[in-house]
Amino acid sequence: MRVRSTLAALAVLSALGLAADDPSPSALPSVPPFGGAPQVLPSGVPPGDGVGLVRDLQGLSDRLERLRAGVKGPTQLDLLADAAVFHKAALWALRFETNLASTDLAQVKKALQRGTERADALLTGRSPWQAKRGPLLRGFISSVDGSTQPYGLILPAGYNPSRPTRLDVVLHGSSKPAGVSELRFGRPFDEGDSGGGTPPDAEFIELHPLGRVENCYRWAGETDVLEAIEAACRNYAIDRSRILLRGMSMGASGTWHLGLKHPDRFAAIGPYCGYVDTHRFSETPVPGFVRVGPLPWQQERMLHMLDSVDYAANAGVVPAIGAIGGKDVFFQAHVIMGEAMAREGLSMVNLISPGTGHTIDPVTHGEQLRRLGQYARQGLDPAPRHLRFVTWTLKYSRCHWLELLGLEEHYRRAELVAEASEQGDVDLLAVTNITRIAIHPPMLPLPSSHLRIRGQEVSLRRRPPGPPGPPRVIELHRGRWTEAADPPAPRPPGKRPGLQGPIDDAFTAPFLCVRGTGQPWNPAIQEWADATLRRFSQEWARYMRGDLPVKDDHDVTPEDLHARNLVLFGDPGSNPWIRAALPKLPLTWTRNLIRLAGEERPARNHAPALICANPLPGADGKYLVINSGHTFHEAEFAAFNYLLFPRLGDWGMMRVGGEASKWQPGGVSFPEEVEEFGFFDESWSTRRMPRP
Repeated sequence: MRVRSTLAALAVLSALGLAADDPSPSALPSVPPFGGAPQVLPSGVPPGDGVGLVRDLQGLSDRLERLRAGVKGPTQLDLLADAAVFHKAALWALRFETNLASTDLAQVKKALQRGTERADALLTGRSPWQAKRGPLLRGFISSVDGSTQPYGLILPAGYNPSRPTRLDVVLHGSSKPAGVSELRFGRPFDEGDSGGGTPPDAEFIELHPLGRVENCYRWAGETDVLEAIEAACRNYAIDRSRILLRGMSMGASGTWHLGLKHPDRFAAIGPYCGYVDTHRFSETPVPGFVRVGPLPWQQERMLHMLDSVDYAANAGVVPAIGAIGGKDVFFQAHVIMGEAMAREGLSMVNLISPGTGHTIDPVTHGEQLRRLGQYARQGLDPAPRHLRFVTWTLKYSRCHWLELLGLEEHYRRAELVAEASEQGDVDLLAVTNITRIAIHPPMLPLPSSHLRIRGQEVSLRRRPPGPPGPPRVIELHRGRWTEAADPPAPRPPGKRPGLQGPIDDAFTAPFLCVRGTGQPWNPAIQEWADATLRRFSQEWARYMRGDLPVKDDHDVTPEDLHARNLVLFGDPGSNPWIRAALPKLPLTWTRNLIRLAGEERPARNHAPALICANPLPGADGKYLVINSGHTFHEAEFAAFNYLLFPRLGDWGMMRVGGEASKWQPGGVSFPEEVEEFGFFDESWSTRRMPRP
């Protein structure tokens, strides 16, 4: 079936016999075929070894394909990933290393051996590593792109699968991405699938996610941490009320980032010397650091999405035990966080190791673990009666039983302060920059429950006695808070959690790039769009550690539409999915002109890059992106992780340069110029977000 018109693009749903609201998607991530060896092997591989590597890699690929065909559930998918992590490590080393050292070549051979051992065991119904204690390398299949992602485990000698256990999520420090990154990451955790050294005598399991190597656990790296936790919870007895998050250096920065923005997920957090902001950290006197000077106002606003210091108030929800060396070059980072907590009326716990630089002092770390252990023994309170939650975006919208569903304005501080009585009545004492709130069980449980907002009673619909129902949704309309319909009406078309932008957010959840194959309105624009897709594919594989999910436009299915964010490349002539969505996009695009957010440009040499809620039938809850991958690129990926902040926002107007068809990854400059960029408002309209 080929989609060649607007009507045909929309009719594809009914043509396959699927209603727009009933796409019957698969519950498992889509796993792409396991590839063989690259055409060109790195230098440093002797010819004889090269023949053996190609043979062994292909043999492992064939075994994994047989296993992939029989996967029927999440646990089986996890076991497939346990073998595939070795294939991934070997393949990426051969694809992305130009000169493979002899020690790394030996590790490639060992990875192929270990992957084959595990695949052969699985083909005979065995998985002995599931019973192993001590260090262990496992994996999961990412829902984002179907890639295999590794994680390390350290299981204590006394782990008992019948007794839920504390889990410590430990984030690693900075490590420049390389083809051998997976090999080197997995080495400390793989000592075989039985035997090995003496397992530790500890009260907890340690989980070490890779997090896509080097992004400070942002973007897909953030998703990976959360998915690794879920994989551990599927395969081991984990007490979800006793999950801790800790890490050193970049791992500490990731701990601040994830812990303060998801404060209801962890019993406590333990950052050991990690940065908390962009500007001041970039000014640290470290050779080679790139100073981030004054940015365009749009980029300055989006730093509120990333800078952990702006979420300091949430340390009142999740306890934080910081630690740092007294002579650490990055010492100022914890000073900055301590000052921010003080402004919020909080006192930061910061254990300082005198005379120590940027390294872990065992004594100080031991005290940090002791204090974290006290919070672990208490466990997470799932329904605290006092909550104060701060966010700057609906990407981070949930704190226990409170959830923000709408903001007056993104990237401006939003705050909720709430008190609950023993009976579950709720007082919202402070509500700032918020237009829609969900109050989840166990609060407001009774037919006679009361809700007050800033002292004013909100009339609630009476619910019959019985088990807890859905959350109460409260909306601000013309200055007055009222309860939404019960059940709530269909979600409004505006920005909401998971659909709030910016462009880079589309690549933190399942997505699919769609290549336009039709006749373009303007060939130069199509050449630029194709080059944009080539650049995204290369950067994703090298730095985000997966093959970019791509289909031609005529191969997109209703399941794709329902289950993934669609990333469309081309123009309305070449890509029928752009053409189908165009009438409902915040954009005017004809053969001659483009009008976007008040900007008008000739279409012969301009094109839009944008994100919005997908308006196509069957795509509710998903993004639609046009002509963009990540808005930061190889120069930032290859430099420092603090540079991975958004560059465009929700939209950009791009001036297209010549000879885009000749551009290949590694080219000196990309044939485009960003002329304007910014945000849509909270209803995804073309009215611009005001300047600060």
